[in-house]
Amino acid sequence: MHRSHTCWELNKSHIGQEVTLSWWVANSRDHGWVIFIDLRDRYGITQTVFDPIDNKDAWELANKFRSEYVVKLTGKVKARMEGQANPNLSTWEIEVIIVKAELLMESKTPPFEISDHVEANEEIRLKHRYLDLRRKSVLENIVFRANMNRFTRNWFSDKGFLEVQTPIFTVSSPEWARDYVVPSRLHPGQFYALPQAPQQYKQLLMVGWIDKYFQVAPCFRDEDPRADRHSCEFYQIDVEMSFVEQDDIFQVAEWFIHDLIPTVTPNKRIFVPKIPEGIKKLIGRDWNVDWRFIKLTHKESQMFYGSDKPDLRFDMHFEDFTLDFNKSEFSVFKDAVDNGGCVKAMKMDGVNMSRKDIDEVTEVARGGWAKWLAYIIYEEEGPRSPILKYFSESEIKALQDRFSPKAGDMIFFWAGSFKAVIKSMNVVRLALRDRFNLVDKNALTFAWITDFPMFEIDKDTGKVDFEHNPFSMPHWWAAAFDNPNVEEIYWVQYDMSCNGYEILSGSIRNHDLKALTKAMEMVWKSEQDVKNKFWAMYNAFQFWVPPHGWFAFWFDRLMMILTDEENIRAIYAFPKSGKAEDAMMNAPSFLEPEQLEELHIDIREEVKEELGLD
Repeated sequence: MHRSHTCWELNKSHIGQEVTLSWWVANSRDHGWVIFIDLRDRYGITQTVFDPIDNKDAWELANKFRSEYVVKLTGKVKARMEGQANPNLSTWEIEVIIVKAELLMESKTPPFEISDHVEANEEIRLKHRYLDLRRKSVLENIVFRANMNRFTRNWFSDKGFLEVQTPIFTVSSPEWARDYVVPSRLHPGQFYALPQAPQQYKQLLMVGWIDKYFQVAPCFRDEDPRADRHSCEFYQIDVEMSFVEQDDIFQVAEWFIHDLIPTVTPNKRIFVPKIPEGIKKLIGRDWNVDWRFIKLTHKESQMFYGSDKPDLRFDMHFEDFTLDFNKSEFSVFKDAVDNGGCVKAMKMDGVNMSRKDIDEVTEVARGGWAKWLAYIIYEEEGPRSPILKYFSESEIKALQDRFSPKAGDMIFFWAGSFKAVIKSMNVVRLALRDRFNLVDKNALTFAWITDFPMFEIDKDTGKVDFEHNPFSMPHWWAAAFDNPNVEEIYWVQYDMSCNGYEILSGSIRNHDLKALTKAMEMVWKSEQDVKNKFWAMYNAFQFWVPPHGWFAFWFDRLMMILTDEENIRAIYAFPKSGKAEDAMMNAPSFLEPEQLEELHIDIREEVKEELGLD
C-alpha cells in the first residue's frame, strides 16, 4: 500500500494512528537535529517530522529529500505543540512522526518555482504544464471545470434532455470561421473537417424525434486567439429543442443559470439593475420582469452602450443630443450633424479625475476611432469645461434634464458618424470601469440581446452576406424577403451577455425549406448550392421537420467569468499559447515525407524553401 490517507484527510481524530503518505515534497526545514518536511498532494499539505531518536535511517534519508521528490512515509499522527497549531486548518493541528521512509523517485530542479506566490513566465509554464498543474491556483480551475461539467450534465439530464455525442470528423461548412481540415488516406484529395459546432447534426436529431438534445460539445475554429477566445478548440453547452419559441428557450437558459451560480460559485450573486429613465422613455418598456434577465434588441444595445455584449453592472448609458446640438456654435458638433452624424454623451457619477486621468482616457478614446474627447466637470461652484463657452442655455438645459448632474459628476461628449462614436464611447466606458473600479466584482448581470440584423452589405462591392448564423428564422419570414432593404431584415436570433462578454448564442431555426433556400439565394447561392453544401439537411427537411430552436453557452468563457480569470487560457488543463501553439507537445509539427505521401499531400516548393525543408 502506497498511502492510507491524502495530505488533507488527517486531523485530531487520527492522533495515535499509524498512517502511510505518498506524495511530493513541498519543502524541507532542517532545525539542526529534527527535520520538518511538508508533504503535498492535490488535496493539501501535511507536516511530517524526522527525529533520529524515532528512526535514524529515516532521518538520514530525509536529509537527501529535495522539493518535488516523490516519497513514501509511514509514521504516527501526533498533536502539534501548543502555539504551533492553526485551528482554521485541520491538518495544521497535527503532524506525523516518521518511523519509516522510502524515496520513490528523485526530481530534477524544476524550471520555475512551484508556488502560488511566485509567478513564472507563461511560456515556460506552458512548456512544462504538467508542473504548472501542481500549483494550487491552476489546479483549482481544473477541479472547478470538473464540477461545472458534472453539474451541467446532471442538470440537463434531469430535465429530460438526451445527451448525444455528434461526430468529430465531418464535412467542411465554411460559412463562419475557417475550418480545420483532416486529409483522408482512403479517399485521395478529399478532406474531413473538424466541426465548428455540431449544428447540422443536432438539427437532424430534431428530424429524428429527439426533441430535447444537449451535449458539452467540442468545437474547432481556425480563429485568431484573444483574451476571451481560445486557440483551435473550445467547448460549448449545446442545446436544441423542438416545438419551442424564443421565450421557451429563454426560460430554460435562465433556469440553468439560476441553478448553476449558487451551486458552483456561492460567492457570486445575480444582479438585475433598474432600467435608467432615459432608456425606459425611449424603448417604452421595462427591460426585465421579475427574475427574468434584462432584454434589449441589438439596435438598442448598440444605441445605449455601443456593444452587443454590454456590461450592465454599472450605468453610464449613452444619451443622444443630435437634435439638441443641431445648431451648435461648437464646430465639432455642427460638422458632425451637418454630415449626417450624431452627438452623444454619457455621465460618470461621483469620480474625481485628475488632469493625468483625463489625458490618459483621451488617449483611450483616440484608440477607439475618436479624434478627441470633450467633457464637462461639475464642481460645487458649477460646471467647468473649455467647451462650455460654446453652449447655449437650451443646450445646457438639455444636459440638466437628461443627466441631472451634481457636484463630482463628469459628462463626456462625442461627435461623428454613429459607428465611430458608439465604438469610441464603449471603449472609454469600459476603460473608466476598470480604472475607477465602478463594478462589484462578485456581481453577475445577464442580458438578452435580440433581433440581430440578418444580412450585411459590403460597402465596396455591394455584395450581400450573412451577418450571423444563416440557419436562423427571420422575423415575419413569409414576407421578410420582400423587403427591398435587406439590412432591415432581422433574425429571431439572440445572444446572452454577462459582465461585458458574450456567453450564449442561439436562434429559432428556419425550418421551412423554401424560406431557408430563399435566404441562401440572397447571398448569391442557388438552390443547387444549398443542395451541394448542405445536402443532408436539404434532403431531411423534405421529410417533415418540427419548429425548433437552440442555444449554446460558451462553457469556457462562462467559466472564465465565474473564476475571475482575465485570460481564457487559464481555465484549460492544457491550453494553447497566444500563438496557437502547444509548447509542451511541440504542436503543430512537421510530418515525415512518408506520412505526407501516404496522405497524398505535397508541400509547395516556395514553402519548403522558406522553411528550409528538403
